[in-house]
Amino acid sequence: MALVNSKKMFEMAYKNGYAIGAFNVNNMEIVQGITEACKEENAPVILQVSKGARAYANHTYLVKLVEAAVKECPEIPIVLHLDHGPDFETCKACIDGGFTSVMIDGSHLPFEENIALTKKVVDYAHERGVTVEGELGTLAGIEDDVKVEHGAESYTKPEEVIEFVTRTGVDSLAIAIGTSHGAYKFKPEQCTRNEQGILVPPALRFDILEEVSKKLPGFPIVLHGSSSVPQDYVKMVNENGGKMPDAIGVPEEQLRKAAALSVCKINIDSDLRLAMTGTIRQFFNEKPDKFDPREYLKPARANIKEIVRHKLKNVLGCAGKADECK
Repeated sequence: MALVNSKKMFEMAYKNGYAIGAFNVNNMEIVQGITEACKEENAPVILQVSKGARAYANHTYLVKLVEAAVKECPEIPIVLHLDHGPDFETCKACIDGGFTSVMIDGSHLPFEENIALTKKVVDYAHERGVTVEGELGTLAGIEDDVKVEHGAESYTKPEEVIEFVTRTGVDSLAIAIGTSHGAYKFKPEQCTRNEQGILVPPALRFDILEEVSKKLPGFPIVLHGSSSVPQDYVKMVNENGGKMPDAIGVPEEQLRKAAALSVCKINIDSDLRLAMTGTIRQFFNEKPDKFDPREYLKPARANIKEIVRHKLKNVLGCAGKADECK
């Protein structure tokens, strides 16, 4: 099947209490690892591309890689989504260039300016069958060009969501309830430590999510910055020359709870980066005589595939849901 937009996926996810995985892609191995897992688990998927990914790999290469995945995995619905579109021009270029969904991130702007920018993108996108995600509230952390210091983030204000969605016409809304970009989602002082000395992050603000859901019944909500930063891979990185002290993510049980509510799209990027980087570091450490990229990218791709498979089955709940999302 051809690339699809997110409308049917979100309808079914909301109705049946699961979320669609939105995984960031930067190269061939990441695209392959994600889509092979989704094909084997019969899961719908959103492949999302950031501004940084477009700068790194080139828009055309990324689109063609995703089109290749569609050809190789015709059984599953795939959305090609722009993550954190910074302006109308970038969103327009992606819409005109084959993307089926875009996010316009005006969350850093005053409320009225955010509405005006988001509506401009929505008007252009909807004329072309492309769905649009907007955002209210800002997340801490770093993701490509999106940098917000801890302490400067702001939770979504539930009292603003009805007006924002009504006036912009967006198809989904990203909200801020305590998730964060990057592999260091929480400072150690924000956390407690369990008996093993492992950092335990603060709980997400489910009260905000529930209030937003009451005000927007049936409307798809999105969580950015939702990697769980698996400690096995953090350990693998650190034991093979890396330095990632106190890297910590969002507990998976909290993401599963969110997926059972109104959250229909959960963004995951850092977990894939950790799987790839940890695997490659270990390979180089154990086999210093090797230099063929295929030899170290192959196990990295396999570990990306396995972490995506785990997310589909145990966190997102969307394994086996491809057919109902077509």
